[in-house]
Amino acid sequence: MEGASKRVYEVMIIGGGPGGLTAGLYTSRARLSTLLIEKGLFGGQMTTTECIENYPGFPQGVTGDELSRLMEEQARKFGMETVAQEVVKVSLEEDIKVVQTDESTYRCKALIISTGAEYRKLGVPGENEFAGKGVSYCATCDGAFFRDGRIVVVGGGDSALTEALFLTKFAKELTIIHRRDALRGTKIYQERVLGHPKIKLLWNSIVQEIRGDSTVRSIIVKNVKTGEIKEFETEGAFLFVGVEPRTQFLTGIVETDEGGYILTNEDCETSAMGIFAVGDCRKKLLRQIATAVGDGATAAFAAEKFLELQEQF
Repeated sequence: MEGASKRVYEVMIIGGGPGGLTAGLYTSRARLSTLLIEKGLFGGQMTTTECIENYPGFPQGVTGDELSRLMEEQARKFGMETVAQEVVKVSLEEDIKVVQTDESTYRCKALIISTGAEYRKLGVPGENEFAGKGVSYCATCDGAFFRDGRIVVVGGGDSALTEALFLTKFAKELTIIHRRDALRGTKIYQERVLGHPKIKLLWNSIVQEIRGDSTVRSIIVKNVKTGEIKEFETEGAFLFVGVEPRTQFLTGIVETDEGGYILTNEDCETSAMGIFAVGDCRKKLLRQIATAVGDGATAAFAAEKFLELQEQF
C-alpha cells in the first residue's frame, strides 16, 4: 500500500459490515480507489448470527460467517484495499477528509461511514466485572459454554428473542426477563418463544445487580409493579436491551439525533459535503442486513456522482 499519510483515496469506508462491504464492492467496481478500515471481523453483527433467514437469495438461510466471507471476497475481487485499524477521529482539510486511526492517518475525497451499532449495557453492578465470565452480549459466541446450564436472557425485542431461541440448543432452562408485560419482537419470534418448552418468561422485571464469585451465580431482579426483589440463580446472563450507534468519533463533523444516529437524506448524504452514512449507524426505520446493503449501494453511487461533480470545478 502506498504511504498512508500521502495518498488521497477517492473513497474511504469506515466499517466492514454489510453496508460497508457493499459500498466497497460498488466503488471499487466503478474503478474508484477505495480503502476500507475495519477494526474487527468483516461482516459486523452478521458474524455473530448463526442463521440468517430473511436475506434474499438464501431460502434455507445462511450463516453469518458465510455471508460475511462471500461479501468480503466479492468486494476484494474488484480491488478494494483494507486495513485492520480502529478509527479514533475524523477531521476536514478543505475538501479532503482526514481519518485518523490508532496507527496511522489516511485521506480521501469521499467518506462513507458504516460503523454500525453495538449492544447497549444495562449499567448495573457486576455487569463489567463478570463480562466474559457469565455475562455475554453474543449467544453465538458464548452459547456453547452453557451446555445443560440455567441461563437468563434480558430483553424483549428481536435480538433477545432470536438469541434466546438459539440458546435453547445448549441451555437446560432459559428465562427471558422483560421490563414490560408483553414482548416487542416480531410476531413469528414471539410465537416460537412462547411455544418453546425450555423458555420461561419473567414479566415486569428489571435486573438490579449481577452476582457471583469467579463466574456469575445469580442476579437480583426487581418487579417494577410490586417492588418485590428476588435473587435468581443463574449460570449466565445474556443481555439484549437495545443498541447504540458507533458514532462518537464523529462529534462536530456530521449532524446526529439525540441518540447519536447520523442524520441523512434518502441518498445517504450527511450534513457534511462528501460524507455519507449507511447501515445501522444512520437514523432509519429498519436496521437489517438487506437495508444496510441497499444503503451501501446508494451511498457508493452518490459518492461516485459527488466525485464527478468535484472534477468539474
